[in-house]
Amino acid sequence: MKQKNNKKNNENIKWFIEVFIITFILSLFFSYISTVALNDIPMIPAIVILLAVILVGIIFDIIGVAVTVAEEEEFHAKATKKIKGAKVAVRLIRNAPKVANICADVIGDICGVLSGAISAIVAMKITSLYVMPFQVQFLISALVASLTVGGKALGKGFAGKNSGKIVWIVSKILRPFYGKEN
Repeated sequence: MKQKNNKKNNENIKWFIEVFIITFILSLFFSYISTVALNDIPMIPAIVILLAVILVGIIFDIIGVAVTVAEEEEFHAKATKKIKGAKVAVRLIRNAPKVANICADVIGDICGVLSGAISAIVAMKITSLYVMPFQVQFLISALVASLTVGGKALGKGFAGKNSGKIVWIVSKILRPFYGKEN
């Protein structure tokens, strides 16, 4: 029993290290892009990028929720019939805690940090373009937070009702990365 607990603890530590490294690298990369590249982009494209980042965070939150509530049995019949993508769907559901962690926490949190950085850049652009007081940042930050939280709230309900469909779509997208037999 003690060996089983040690093995589980080692797996948890390994997972923590993997997630830490992935998050660190992705955050570093996207933070650099958002602060360096977006400074030179006009305001309207910067706003479009900001909205896209918010949308990506919401979509990955939806995927994270869908994978945790989807029923594996739904995909066993498809896998038995050798329908492409079914085995990937089963894998996603069996690894739901890790998939949800990557989707909702890693990608979702990176999108949250990015949207904050991008909203600051957009606020500076608005302030300088329209000679407004710096307090516009508070309004933009509140708007970004509201869009993110509201979008995720709607997304969670959608994910709960459509979990099988969502997992199926994701499995079809990921299937080429798993090899031909999946």
